[in-house]
Amino acid sequence: MQAFNPYLPSWEYVPDGEPHVFGDRVYVYGSHDAFGAPIFCVNDYVCWSAPVNDLSDWRYEGVIYRRRQDPGNKLGVRSLYAPDVTQGPDGRYYLYYCFDFMGEMGVAVCDTPAGQYQFYGKVHHRDGKVWGKKSGEQFPFDPGVLTDDDGRVWLYSGFATKVPFPASRWHDLRNDGGVVMELEQDMVTIKTEPKVLFPTKGKPGVFPNHAFFEASSIRKVDGKYCFVYSSEHNHDLCYAMSDRPDGGFRFGGVLVDLGDLFLDDAQDETHANNYLGNTHGGLLNIGDDWYIFYHRQTNRSSYARQACAEKLERTPDGGFKQAEVTSCGLNGGPLRGEGKYEARIACNLWAKNHETGRYDYPHPKKLFKAHPYFTQTGKDREENGDQYIANMRDGAVAGFKYFSIEKQTALSVETKGAKGGVMQVSTFPDFHSICCEIPLSADLSAACPLNLENGVYSLYFRYQGTEAIDFISFLFS
Repeated sequence: MQAFNPYLPSWEYVPDGEPHVFGDRVYVYGSHDAFGAPIFCVNDYVCWSAPVNDLSDWRYEGVIYRRRQDPGNKLGVRSLYAPDVTQGPDGRYYLYYCFDFMGEMGVAVCDTPAGQYQFYGKVHHRDGKVWGKKSGEQFPFDPGVLTDDDGRVWLYSGFATKVPFPASRWHDLRNDGGVVMELEQDMVTIKTEPKVLFPTKGKPGVFPNHAFFEASSIRKVDGKYCFVYSSEHNHDLCYAMSDRPDGGFRFGGVLVDLGDLFLDDAQDETHANNYLGNTHGGLLNIGDDWYIFYHRQTNRSSYARQACAEKLERTPDGGFKQAEVTSCGLNGGPLRGEGKYEARIACNLWAKNHETGRYDYPHPKKLFKAHPYFTQTGKDREENGDQYIANMRDGAVAGFKYFSIEKQTALSVETKGAKGGVMQVSTFPDFHSICCEIPLSADLSAACPLNLENGVYSLYFRYQGTEAIDFISFLFS
């Protein structure tokens, strides 16, 4: 089997993925979007897992926690935001979460990594007062939690945008940046008061051009503490390293960016290789291999995000190089240049003249009405996924990385709506050389020779025609 991005089924929308190895399996905990929803995270928490020796074989573990289980959300009107899980000193598994902008952090507990979690309590001060209930406190948001080798428990949190009064129940909560606190062994009582480690943009001590925004995540890397977060750009994941969990962090660099910005010093969003929005994820270590988990946007929306991952390379100083966004993230190498592939695994997507944009701008469906996008037919569901690239118009490009071509082969494409035009294929994003040109006259094209020598290639598909088409799949033959 092979692994692709997104690595979960086409119908699944699990952003904010935090991967953890428990036993011989990788478990991914995240938020849960609904396709077509008008807001973030309207579904209950689910979990997916895979054997550590086969990251293509993901198993649905089912719903692990429902938003109505929290005593403060019995009506289910609040949405569960990005969670994290740790195994406590007592051997049980603790799930940390927050509701949209409720200004509280909840904890649920389970005896197994992916069983039915039960409400355990709210993170609170020693006097019993729930963190976030008093004006002037740091806003509880996006938990990242670590049970250290010595059994001490560290909780990270933070958000950089001012929280409106109504959202936090009419009291003023601070948003100075990323904070850390130690918890008591009961996993819910604050032992050391929250302190700011990662100031937000415009405050002293920020990391230049990559100030903290949100998405706290924490791991141990070679005995050091590695903090992963989303920066002021909101479409990248960065990291910082320290010798201790509660201070001394030094900026390491960018781990991944949705548009491949910051690679080759390209920072301008007009150079993005994909449509942009927020992202959130964590590090996974298996043996000598390290991966960064993140999410992408679909459906010309901020509210239908899908789980992706990339393998990381280490740097001589013990850090990480920025990963390129690919179609084969967890595969361990390029995809085979044979058989059928769904267009939904494209890692690059843009309209004519390399135009992309941000889905978190107002009215993205109107703003990008002439642009291609990932979508599906029907409503949110758990079967019969049919995700594809819709609305490819003249000059639109879908890019796939990487394929291992080991013999002379041909390509055909499956589309909908084609009444003519061609699909050009190139190994270069600027199409200065074209290796295949596929005439389109029906949903299923004829196979055309792919003029490439044996090797590993990116493949870019550019549609040229007068009608908007949907790009379903392509076939090596």
